[in-house]
Amino acid sequence: MELKENAAYIKGLCEGLELDTQSKEGKVISAMLELISNMAERIEDLEGECVELRDYIEELDEDLGYVEEDLYITDEDDDDEDDDDDDFDQDFEDDFDNDFESDDSGYDELVCPSCGEVICVDETLDIADVTCPACGEKLGDIDICDGDCEGCAGCGDDDEE
Repeated sequence: MELKENAAYIKGLCEGLELDTQSKEGKVISAMLELISNMAERIEDLEGECVELRDYIEELDEDLGYVEEDLYITDEDDDDEDDDDDDFDQDFEDDFDNDFESDDSGYDELVCPSCGEVICVDETLDIADVTCPACGEKLGDIDICDGDCEGCAGCGDDDEE
């Protein structure tokens, strides 16, 4: 039997006793019956809300499980998904390269003749004043590489081998 039904049954029993609600005892019993009815109703409401919350938490836990699977790939999963990941990584790199590598960027790429570090230099700067951030060597008068030359200091290619 549900709580509300139990409270209604007890209330019916008391009404069957034909208690005088004007006497001290009758007032106390009547107030207790009202309290029991209110408590039973509130408890049933809370149980219903609890069931809803439990279902919602189970849904969230399931969704979190999917997110964890995506974020925390194990070695076994990693072997199975290598091909997909490599394709994605290559596509991302291609898009990144297409977005940021252009001839109209306003920068020239230079290769330090001392250490081989690639340096991006604003094309408005005087190259003779540029110092390599890796080794501290002053670049001096070197040719700016456009990538199509052979053997220049900017490319690092040597035809003199």
